[in-house]
Amino acid sequence: MSNQLISFQGLRLLIVDDDTDTRILLTFLFELEGAEVIAAASADEALKIMSSFKPDILISDICLPDEDGCSLLLKIKNLEAKRGRKIPAIALTASTFEGDRKRALLAGYDINASR
Repeated sequence: MSNQLISFQGLRLLIVDDDTDTRILLTFLFELEGAEVIAAASADEALKIMSSFKPDILISDICLPDEDGCSLLLKIKNLEAKRGRKIPAIALTASTFEGDRKRALLAGYDINASR
């Protein structure tokens, strides 16, 4: 494992999670490190935010109330492709099942993080 420090200074993050505490905690931690963060509670809200906010990284829960994070990622990747951009994405999940991790990675998430 690398001991290099990662700088979040100036990064724009979109956090999507239906759990209020998770959104607040992640927003606080990343803003503390200098990132600009917008948080959404649903896939629909995230897509509306994407019309005016161009994040550098997407961090999304897989289990969302209106649609799952995998279908949200597909929509965001299609939107970003039209803009000529590619957005790295991190999947958040409470599941520790290997099948869920593989599903997130197959859907296009770059990293799967269990919480």
